Amino acid sequence: MNAPGPLGAFLQARRARLRPEDVGLRDLGPRRRVAGLRREELAQLAGVSVSYYARLEQGLSRGASAEVLDAIARALLLDVHEREHLDRLAGAARHAPRPRRPRPEKLADETRDLLRAVEGIPAIVLGRRTDVLAWNALGHALLAGHLDFLGPSDPARRPNMSRMLFLDPHCQELYADWKRKARAVVGNLRIAVGRHPEDALLAELIGELTMKSREFVALWKDHRVAPCDAASYELYHPVVGAVTVTQQALSIARSPEQVLTVCTTPAGSASEEALALLGQASGSRAPQADSICVPEKSSRQL
Repeated sequence: MNAPGPLGAFLQARRARLRPEDVGLRDLGPRRRVAGLRREELAQLAGVSVSYYARLEQGLSRGASAEVLDAIARALLLDVHEREHLDRLAGAARHAPRPRRPRPEKLADETRDLLRAVEGIPAIVLGRRTDVLAWNALGHALLAGHLDFLGPSDPARRPNMSRMLFLDPHCQELYADWKRKARAVVGNLRIAVGRHPEDALLAELIGELTMKSREFVALWKDHRVAPCDAASYELYHPVVGAVTVTQQALSIARSPEQVLTVCTTPAGSASEEALALLGQASGSRAPQADSICVPEKSSRQL
């Protein structure tokens, strides 16, 4: 039997999270063998036939209309991010794009200038697969000081933040609440997969994490969908100790699939002082010609 595909798997996962009382149903039927709503209950709530909804979950129907998707989204109590994800998955199922191997991502001149403008705070530029495309000295020192500062210069050995979070012990120890950070990263990866179902490199990343991390497998099965936009995290840094930062992902106008992630602290806080100390230490270790690591020719190729 064929696998349900991304759309079917998402619908199944969201249906399993709902209980009858969540949607105003009284559970008067026989004892349930699995958690969540039954297919017939979800179909009833959405106003579609059970056979049609079953085919949609099984990946046998690819032509769901906008009206049907709206009804299913309401029945599943999807939030705005999950609703957008459902639309992307349904669109991908209709067109069934062939996987293709994209070219390495590059930086524009404006992005390099933007990174230089925030030199006083930790900052990194991430691509759509969470590859580190560039970082400044303080961003490198805070989040990955144990790695080669010049790593992002070579597409073949660029660090990947998702891979680091699940497979690198240093990054796992960095976050006091590692599970919360991991959930956020997985939720953001779900969005990326929905937007780029044909991206072979993204598929390889998901496959690698699935093979090597049981924690990733558990979170990936949940089908959580949420962007990594802004959140505060307590870090246990090996050089300066406890630091609380707010990580904010800022969109880049000229490169909409890339984000500038900055780490800020409250003014006058102990965390601000800790970052200042880290900045002094990292400034002495970073290459003197430039405290920002970017590919030398990448800015001319966009």
